[in-house]
Amino acid sequence: MKIFLVMAIAAAAPIVQPGRWEVKSTVVEMAVPGIPKFLQRMARGKTKSEEKRLTAAQGIETLLAPDPKAMCRIEGQRVEDGRYMQTLSCPQKQGDPLHITRGGTYDRTGFVGRATVAGVTSRGPISIVLDQRAVRTGG
Repeated sequence: MKIFLVMAIAAAAPIVQPGRWEVKSTVVEMAVPGIPKFLQRMARGKTKSEEKRLTAAQGIETLLAPDPKAMCRIEGQRVEDGRYMQTLSCPQKQGDPLHITRGGTYDRTGFVGRATVAGVTSRGPISIVLDQRAVRTGG
């Protein structure tokens, strides 16, 4: 009975290997007022990487956690059955917070998904779409 319970838990939340991980975000689309259109087109395909270190006690939720420097707040999160959905609220220097919606799939090797950033800046509405991927880079 105990073995079945442990196997059911492991199936529900895949164990992610401890070690160094890289979370990459690649710009798919960008509409930011005040930035020239040609610079926005140049940003497409550009990737930003964030390094994370996981301990044996941490799981996929740690990889999905926002960068603490951004001071984003998780408003909602569902991580189950190999899929994740997350909504974040991220402060701006001025004005209302930006809202980020993330979703995708995960397994023991990391996650793959898409994030959409939406909000309003002092110059108008902003919209950014990012493809995201987390991969283990070492022990």
